[in-house]
Amino acid sequence: MIEHTYIRGVGSYLPARVLTNEQLSETVDTSDEWIRARTGIMQRHIAAEGQNTSDLGYRAACEALDDAGMEAGDIDLIVVATSTPDLTFPSTATIIQERLGIRNGAAFDVQAVCTGFIYALTVADAMIRTGKNSNVLVIGAETFSRILDWNDRTTCVLFGDGAGAMVLSSTPSKAENAGKGIMNTFIRSDGRHKDLLYVDGGPSSTQTVGKLRMAGNQVFRHAVKELSDSMVQCAAGVDIAIPDIDWFVPHQANQRILEAVAKRLDLRRGQVVSTVAYHANTSAASIPLALDVAIRDGRIKRGHKIMLEAFGGGFTWGAALLDY
Repeated sequence: MIEHTYIRGVGSYLPARVLTNEQLSETVDTSDEWIRARTGIMQRHIAAEGQNTSDLGYRAACEALDDAGMEAGDIDLIVVATSTPDLTFPSTATIIQERLGIRNGAAFDVQAVCTGFIYALTVADAMIRTGKNSNVLVIGAETFSRILDWNDRTTCVLFGDGAGAMVLSSTPSKAENAGKGIMNTFIRSDGRHKDLLYVDGGPSSTQTVGKLRMAGNQVFRHAVKELSDSMVQCAAGVDIAIPDIDWFVPHQANQRILEAVAKRLDLRRGQVVSTVAYHANTSAASIPLALDVAIRDGRIKRGHKIMLEAFGGGFTWGAALLDY
């Protein structure tokens, strides 16, 4: 058994097009003030026509490989977290695998909506610790703009497109002061609440893609409780106290949720990485996007302990504790 899953590199990618609240208000019955007051969002990135989820994921993967100082050929597993795949099948992971020129190993998708990246990290960690794989590329990539009802101002203002990636390995990074990688992960789900956040279409039910639907107030209440509980349980699993964690990188759904969770756990505002104002909710891509931002701007450094946490449709939720 391998003791640790090391974090070798991270990367991200955002589409070039930026859609501000003011621009959105020209076509949707809303305003910048209304959106900011309820969500903290100022803008979101939107994939270009013909730009697919795999295109975003590929760009983020290249950034992560470069950061890790590794070649695509070193990768023996790709796990992509997405709810907006290019196609029903094959998986978006295999499309990215082909584009990277990887001819060995395996590739598959994980679907847990906004918690997808935590689920994918959990799978990758297990595969490395059991010796099944040595170098895993974990990607969160979404084009949620393609499944939004742009006439529903309560949902279309919340989401954006983007991708983030992480290279995990059975061998440590050569970076100075590198940590010990993934310390623990914690994932849960409860299908009883599936009607509160869902897409109203699918191959076997409607033979359509469908649009996103959400009961916002109820989702908010569940999210704050489950996010807080999952963080506590994840940390307790390795005997780490919440005050001993340096940074918290949550799923970027809504600034009010981030603040409510921080208050519940008595976190300092400066400890919580927030990019929701500029990215909006990018579902499975939001955590690696925010993590990459905080690493590149110098806030998060090697040796820091980081808690990742997410909540999504299903309901799904979970957390991951990293020694970066």
